Amino acid sequence: MDSKPQNGATAGQALLAAAMLLPGVGAVHAETPPERASIGFKYLYYKEDQPGLDRVRVHAPAVSVLAPVAGDWSLGASATVDDVSGASPRYHTAVSGASRMKDLRKAGDITVTRYLSRGTLSASAAYSTEHDYVSRALSLQATLASEDKNTTWSFGVGGSDDSINPVNRIVQGAGRQTVSVLAGATRVLTPLDVAQFTLTHSRGHGYYSDPYKLADERPGQRRLDTALLQWNHRYAAQGATSRLSYRFYRDSFGIRAHTLGAEWVQGLAGGWSLTPGIRLYTQRAANFYFDPVYDSLLGAPFPTGYVFGSGRASSADQRLAAFGAAALSLKVAKQVNRDWAVDVRLERYQQRSAWRLFGSGSPGLAPMRAVNLQFGVTRQW
Repeated sequence: MDSKPQNGATAGQALLAAAMLLPGVGAVHAETPPERASIGFKYLYYKEDQPGLDRVRVHAPAVSVLAPVAGDWSLGASATVDDVSGASPRYHTAVSGASRMKDLRKAGDITVTRYLSRGTLSASAAYSTEHDYVSRALSLQATLASEDKNTTWSFGVGGSDDSINPVNRIVQGAGRQTVSVLAGATRVLTPLDVAQFTLTHSRGHGYYSDPYKLADERPGQRRLDTALLQWNHRYAAQGATSRLSYRFYRDSFGIRAHTLGAEWVQGLAGGWSLTPGIRLYTQRAANFYFDPVYDSLLGAPFPTGYVFGSGRASSADQRLAAFGAAALSLKVAKQVNRDWAVDVRLERYQQRSAWRLFGSGSPGLAPMRAVNLQFGVTRQW
């Protein structure tokens, strides 16, 4: 299957980013251990399709726990199972008869945190496995608050080690290793405004090609950088908070991407809250991505002049193409009582070549649509 990270974060990068990004709502302060233990359950349903093609479906139940330990420590852990099925594009938007896929991914992580007078120290580990893919990740994180507690700096380093063994045996025992570093700052600007800026740099080497696609040969090294700016403003009279974000991404494959996000968190009577959101995305194609113009002798999907085993980087993977996308979401949450909370979130996503900003999109790509439905329940004691 082709569900492995290609132009997104690796497991190590995702673990590091999730551990380090601060909520950014309310006052910045030296974090304290959780007063109560909690357990949460979430269920995710994801479905994507293209015109005339029902592509991927994912069912993913997950459970997480967080507990205070020995006063100044906390222990957190989570586990999830992703049941993936559907049709995977062989190249561009074409699908072969043998492209049906079904896979089961099992993943878990654990984090230990030590709380200090003006900051925290955390260590995290993650592991996930599929029938043809195994990923292991470790990270270390630290936060430090200023004396006036209006600024918190965050730092982190993480690494992942992935093993790839595709069932078609294009490669056997292939690997990929990635190291990521992160630095950021969260600042209280006014009693109602909090801003956060985060930089992440990753460097990896190993096997990046997709073994299930023809004419897919990618460089053996990859560097990527992201810059994330977030700003939250509290509207006290309305009982609401706005969340704005901008993310810039670039990598050594030549991809450049911009993401704008906005959410409005509206508190309501009876413990209810509504959070509508919108996200806009645009991406430039990788340097070695080729559009659907095929070799007259070899046919599809080979680019003109393609030579087997030449080592020339090439890929027709539509995730490396130039396109734009938009997503609309709505979250409904209810604090039932002191111990119980529930939430439901629905997101509709659509991707089109013509929606790319700052340039033309890649031709020949069929529109892609996706729906993401999440349900969660949390219990504290």
